[in-house]
Amino acid sequence: MAMESNVSNTCYYNHNVSFFYDWVGKKINETWMARDFLVIGLGLTVCVIVVLANLMVMVAIFINRRFHFPIYYLLGNMAAADLFAGIAYANLMLNTGPWTRTLTKEQWYIRGALIDISLTASVANLLAVAVERHQTILTMQLHSKMPKRRVVLLIVCIWAVGIIMGLVPSKFWNCECNLTDCSTIAPLYSRRFLIFWAVLNLLTFFIMVAMYTRIFIYVRYQSQYVSQHTFEMQHRQTIINLMKTITMVLGAFVICWTPGLITLLLDGLLGKDSHADKYEKFCLVIAECNSLVNPIIYSLRDNEMRGTFKQILCCLCRRGDTQQRETAPVQIDSPLPEETLGCVQKSEDQVLCMPQDTNSKEESWTMMGE
Repeated sequence: MAMESNVSNTCYYNHNVSFFYDWVGKKINETWMARDFLVIGLGLTVCVIVVLANLMVMVAIFINRRFHFPIYYLLGNMAAADLFAGIAYANLMLNTGPWTRTLTKEQWYIRGALIDISLTASVANLLAVAVERHQTILTMQLHSKMPKRRVVLLIVCIWAVGIIMGLVPSKFWNCECNLTDCSTIAPLYSRRFLIFWAVLNLLTFFIMVAMYTRIFIYVRYQSQYVSQHTFEMQHRQTIINLMKTITMVLGAFVICWTPGLITLLLDGLLGKDSHADKYEKFCLVIAECNSLVNPIIYSLRDNEMRGTFKQILCCLCRRGDTQQRETAPVQIDSPLPEETLGCVQKSEDQVLCMPQDTNSKEESWTMMGE
């Protein structure tokens, strides 16, 4: 008992990451296995796709003026959070396995903080979207009249909250001075912090689901009294379609992140008895896939977004073809000795050229431009 109390009151600031892993019994492989290379290869591939897909969503919202409304700015910020999550997962893949032993505690905290920031920003952004939709749909409007300055301030606050939550474990709430409170999933994190973080996010999920349920009940009730006028019917259908898209985004997020949050909660409550480390990688893969789901939902549900995606891809393809033509060497067949080329200027940018052959009666004209 005295020994346990002594362990609890002693701080281990000078010990490395391996010390805490050994304390909780979490094994770090000393050599690379074939499964590790497969996981890292697939993980990095998914991360690259996640970054590119969400970058395309952000570009689509930027270039299409029809998306310049608060709800789409928030969805663009959601894409930024998913893009950040892709970077965070890539950093995790490059600092896992045997490489974990080489990390300093600061590097290990940064590795975890990046994932914490991306999740917190995503949850806070979804909550902001839920509030915006709640205020807008109750008045049967498609877009809110929130000023752009307020939207920018809201986005800044979302990322500020995410950064604060990412820094809390490394600065204030870890187990370096209380080894009995160490987590088995994240050995330097406090189990009490994991309980707080998991409960906070799960409670936020419950609030958002309740808000969207109320919105759908209200819309369904109001639709019974809507006039059969064509414009009103189309307006109502547009609102419902946008609501369905956002609800699918929320549903995918809840489905992908709930297993991981429950695993963290069990780890915080039960410690080693939860055996949470056995399900850690499985939950992480599901959470990583969520960052790829949103662009797919947008492309399937929103015709305008899908058309903008096609426009971006076509623009990139045309630019690639143009660069390839500019860099490719041009081969010109030299004319026959007896053939000369007579040119007549037709306009400032066009010249008509005709091969002149004294022995041939056929004439062929070629248009030359810039």
